[in-house]
Amino acid sequence: MSVMGKIIVPNVCRRNFINISASLQSVRSNRSYFTYTQELSQPLDRKPEFVSAKEAFEKCLKSGHTVFAQGAAATPVPLLNAMTDVGKAGSLRDIKVVHMHTERDAPYVAPECKDIFRSVSLFMAANVRQSVAEGRSDAIPIFLQDIPKLFHRKIIRPDIAVIQVSPPDQHGYCSLGTSVDCVRSALVNSKIIIAQINVNMPRTFGDAIIHVSHVDYAVEDNTPLPEHGGKAATPEETKIGQLIGDNLVEDGATLQMGIGNIPDAVLSALKNHKDLGIHSEMFSVGVIDLVRRGCVTNNKKKNHKGRIVGSFLVGNKELYDFVDNNPFIEMLEIDYVNNTHIVSLQPTMTAINSCIEVDLTGQICADSIGTRMFSGFGGQVDFIRGAAESVDGKGKPIIALVSNTKRGESKIVPTLKIGAGVVTTRAHVHYVVTEQGIAYLFGKTLRQRAYELIKIAHPDHREALEKAAFERLKCMPAP
Repeated sequence: MSVMGKIIVPNVCRRNFINISASLQSVRSNRSYFTYTQELSQPLDRKPEFVSAKEAFEKCLKSGHTVFAQGAAATPVPLLNAMTDVGKAGSLRDIKVVHMHTERDAPYVAPECKDIFRSVSLFMAANVRQSVAEGRSDAIPIFLQDIPKLFHRKIIRPDIAVIQVSPPDQHGYCSLGTSVDCVRSALVNSKIIIAQINVNMPRTFGDAIIHVSHVDYAVEDNTPLPEHGGKAATPEETKIGQLIGDNLVEDGATLQMGIGNIPDAVLSALKNHKDLGIHSEMFSVGVIDLVRRGCVTNNKKKNHKGRIVGSFLVGNKELYDFVDNNPFIEMLEIDYVNNTHIVSLQPTMTAINSCIEVDLTGQICADSIGTRMFSGFGGQVDFIRGAAESVDGKGKPIIALVSNTKRGESKIVPTLKIGAGVVTTRAHVHYVVTEQGIAYLFGKTLRQRAYELIKIAHPDHREALEKAAFERLKCMPAP
């Protein structure tokens, strides 16, 4: 079957064509996504078709398709907006849009698009929470390290992958830039690639490289990348950072932390540390100062020595400029970066994660507020367990949270809210840190755990928590 001059073999992905017949391989000018190597860094004898964003989707988007969208700072917003317009104008139906955390508005989840598009979140962002709550979108609970398996095992079969890349260099190589994560696994299992080529996308290395010949439709659009950060830490967040930095982070430690004020507060407290390393699914602008001060060297690592390892980024222009064309940074696939065994190999692996609430036995809710889905599993368990299994015996799994909500309610609670999801189990938890102190729960009984957690709860709630603990455990919390 031939479409637009390309040889098309239905229902077969690129991965299955390693042993393709010689006669089919010889038709170089007609190679399509179904007939060439899966290796994205392999140059091919073909070129992308340069079109407008609208034209790209008019050429290939059909009812019933599955579309994969790159996320985080690399979210190809102009392409997704064009996809939405084409879907509405063409009266298309039943299109799945699969993605991790995406930035800016998501018009395809608007109520008027409910029969056209259905979002499927692998990690939820604010732009789709309402549609999930109203039943117009879906969410898949999954560890970040397992997401590539969805594509390789054909549980999710993308017809179209929508990405954003840096401009090709003199050899034709582009970079996935700020978001490698699960993108490569989606690309090698997709039939068509639509790429937004953006001069603002940083050129990063590692698993980020893709040759432009693997792109089917290219759209030139230089929209600035989304930015986060700049919000000052509260006194409570600053105190948490100091407690972790002064008491739990050792010289030579390898750090994992996400984005937000608490991770940034921890980084701010590490200015006198030496030979720190970074192995994290993401990192923030706070790392830059530590690199410049010589605190982050990555010299204690056994693998990727002298390199920061990440998988995706969201930050500001300073962060994007820092990673651009910087061989000190390796952006690798999420099933490697977050692999529990790989994490366990890092020296003095120190994993710092946050949560929504923790109950008196140590159960951690991080993905929902009661029954309402808020985010996802992310990499929390990947790294908490990896740090706990650290082969050098020095790993530190840390959960950090401010003791009270903005409304003055305790985040340390007698029981989790009805319907709340347990992301990290009480058996996984070691350290819990609030601005009130550090609780160490590993090896402790339920009443000892309650005692430790009540000590780091806000003073306004300790008496009530003690009474609730007695009602739940039928005995008083005790050290």
